[in-house]
Amino acid sequence: MKVHTRNVDKISILDCTGDVDLYSSPRLREALLAQIQPGGPSVLVNMSGVAYIDSSGIATLVEGLQLSRQTQTRFGLFGLRPNARSVLELARLHKVFAIFGDEPEALEKIGSVKPFGGI
Repeated sequence: MKVHTRNVDKISILDCTGDVDLYSSPRLREALLAQIQPGGPSVLVNMSGVAYIDSSGIATLVEGLQLSRQTQTRFGLFGLRPNARSVLELARLHKVFAIFGDEPEALEKIGSVKPFGGI
């Protein structure tokens, strides 16, 4: 898995490509920890390039969500493929994450997300 970070309108976007599993989730965790900072920008995770995510990848996203709550940072996901979306729905996590369909929607609506998660 690769994680590329870019900034758009004072919003950090983490573009993820590849599988997010036990071996690769530490890269995503490192990127999330670097971006989610007190007083930092909103953070969006682009999941459109992720074909597979396992429980360790989900745990990493939950850790990012928890950190965003602690730091009062807006946090969201977008571009989820059906596999990743079904994993989040199965765990009922689609109710706690701010999930957007695509990047334009995420950029438009992230400002309305409460800094402690959810919409």
